[in-house]
Amino acid sequence: MGSPSGPPFDPDDPDRERRERDTEPIPRIGPDDGPGYGAGPGLSDGPSLSDDVGYGDGPGYAGQGRSGRGWIRDPEASYQPPQISEDELAGLRADATGSTPRRVLPLEDEPSSLVARYLFPTERYRGEWKRHWIHLTNPLLIGVAATFVLGYLSGFLAGQDVGALTTIAVLLWFAVMGWVAWKVADWWYDRFILTNKRVMVVNGIVTRKVAMMPLVRVTDMKYEQSPTGRALNYGTFVLESAGQEQALREIKNLPNPNELYLRVVEEMYEPQAVEARLGKEADEAKADDGA
Repeated sequence: MGSPSGPPFDPDDPDRERRERDTEPIPRIGPDDGPGYGAGPGLSDGPSLSDDVGYGDGPGYAGQGRSGRGWIRDPEASYQPPQISEDELAGLRADATGSTPRRVLPLEDEPSSLVARYLFPTERYRGEWKRHWIHLTNPLLIGVAATFVLGYLSGFLAGQDVGALTTIAVLLWFAVMGWVAWKVADWWYDRFILTNKRVMVVNGIVTRKVAMMPLVRVTDMKYEQSPTGRALNYGTFVLESAGQEQALREIKNLPNPNELYLRVVEEMYEPQAVEARLGKEADEAKADDGA
């Protein structure tokens, strides 16, 4: 048999430790060994990284030195929430009754006699609104134009000595003014009504029309404002119910549309908040009366 290829094992060999050090695998380094260099002349594989982005012994990481394990997340480290000042929370904090700060104008206490007849006893009244005065623009413009035109025509016919035509022009002017007065009265009796159960529109003088939609049936609601509507604070409400055409679908020229939108949405989704706010206002009113 031949001799082995290498020298025989000799425990007293002075070069044995050097050979073993050159042939053993290079250990993984810790954070104290420099950026990416091992203890020997060769390069190591670099420091082991955890799954999170970032280096160093910052919060949430613990160094392992020369243990060969890479850095791990410190289980005792926790996320620190951002600090919010009291001023920032002032507009969000609820009071003792659970009500948040008001966003709409005060609610009316009692319905008008025109509206009260259409409410049943267990229904809670929330408010009523007449349409914006822009609703009267066309009748008023027609009245002003008729006044100037018929006035000029009456004066011209009076100079021509045709009394019958002058009388007709005057009667025509009275007819136009009567129509304008009718439109103004119709606007006055036209109301949009909100309760805790439904929305209603009541209009008409001789022929009364009452249209309503239960709040639980409203599937979509929006309001639209033209540039003029934004300047004068009026808009058009569109109510939808299960994709069907309804008698109460589009209500034009309603005042303060943003306030009205908030009231309807709050009544639909947060009726308890409305009741809490109204109860608090009633208690405050009683306290003021007692004082």
